[in-house]
Amino acid sequence: MSNVVVVGAQWGDEGKGKIVDWLSERADVVVRFQGGHNAGHTLVIDGTVYKLSLLPSGIVRPGKMSILGNGVVIDPWALMNEIEVLGGQGINVTPDNLKVAENAVLILPLHRDLDGIREDAAGDTAIGTTRRGIGPAYEDKVGRRAIRVCDLADAGVLNTKLDGLLAHHNPLRQAAGEAPINKQEILDRLLAVAPGILAHMDVVWQRLDEARRAGKRILFEGAQGAMLDVDSGTYPYVTSSNTCAGEASVGSGIGPGALGYVLGITKAYTTRVGSGPFPTELHDEIGRGLGERGHEFGTVTGRPRRCGWFDAVMVGQAIKVGGIDGIALTKLDVLDGMDHLKVCTGYRIGDKVIDHFPASVANHTELTPVYEKMDGWSESTRGARSWADLPASTVKYIRRVEELIGAPVSLLSTSPEREDTILVRDPFQD
Repeated sequence: MSNVVVVGAQWGDEGKGKIVDWLSERADVVVRFQGGHNAGHTLVIDGTVYKLSLLPSGIVRPGKMSILGNGVVIDPWALMNEIEVLGGQGINVTPDNLKVAENAVLILPLHRDLDGIREDAAGDTAIGTTRRGIGPAYEDKVGRRAIRVCDLADAGVLNTKLDGLLAHHNPLRQAAGEAPINKQEILDRLLAVAPGILAHMDVVWQRLDEARRAGKRILFEGAQGAMLDVDSGTYPYVTSSNTCAGEASVGSGIGPGALGYVLGITKAYTTRVGSGPFPTELHDEIGRGLGERGHEFGTVTGRPRRCGWFDAVMVGQAIKVGGIDGIALTKLDVLDGMDHLKVCTGYRIGDKVIDHFPASVANHTELTPVYEKMDGWSESTRGARSWADLPASTVKYIRRVEELIGAPVSLLSTSPEREDTILVRDPFQD
């Protein structure tokens, strides 16, 4: 049996929440390994909608251990609020079913402040962050001045580390015309939230090693998408962490040999939230129709997502860079009723056609998509649970997508409901 890594293969918002929830029925442990509460997952279970921003999707299933790994940046107040909201929906989050890495970095109010200050100052060149403090928290982690979960257990250590942190942040605030941070106020807030967080603190790399040795199935849940990876994505319009499958090892404390099957999630079309290049974006009625039928609004921010045709070049690149073995194709039903469909098979820059997303930002605005036109279908695919339920044109579209991206479809999702899923190949049995 194989452990499974689930990652986005586009710009995030691909429907990972439903797929991870569906796969978590077969898993014993579900692990978040990067990102923070800027990454929203929506689950629909028996008509009830659960919106998760930080907690692993497996938390809604009884009998599963959920883990926030060391690669995640954690806003302690957001975490406690999410636990409380789930409790109101009948999901009991306890130290037994949620473990938080002792060496995970905390997001503080000063990080949110700095995020907003920078975005406001950037004006038209703003990256379009969620202003949740994710980037500044990762900066402090790399700068070796961050507050970590384990620091909450010792008021003396916390006090000393805050001195070092504020020595960095207060000059930045002063330069931006902002008041300095009140150290005592933030210390008091951290000490007040500490008991709730510390109840879940654990040495998660040991828990994962124990699970692996016991032959338990581990599901690694990524946030955002491959093209938002800080190294491999559309830089600088990216997130602040590595979103590809290799981070599952680094961000959870388990060796790469334990990762197993990598499942990339991709919509049957393309969306993006915020700023950055988007070659296949549609500014017409077709694009607006995709957004309306697909309910394309950010789970975390509520911002409308930009919509466009499926970009096989981008997804193919994500598959190669991320080591993706197969894909889960989501929101297939959103394409129902369209007379024709287009798939991007290359980018034109001047007189030249290229087969990859260029790294240089100087080229991003020059990209013109090269399309292959395909027949659409009038029948409904919503709720389909087998290949036999799909129209012939739908199957043809899927097969052509497989050819263009260089990876097989392992799963198909035909609605937000958990059971409206067609299993082609079980990743856990790879």
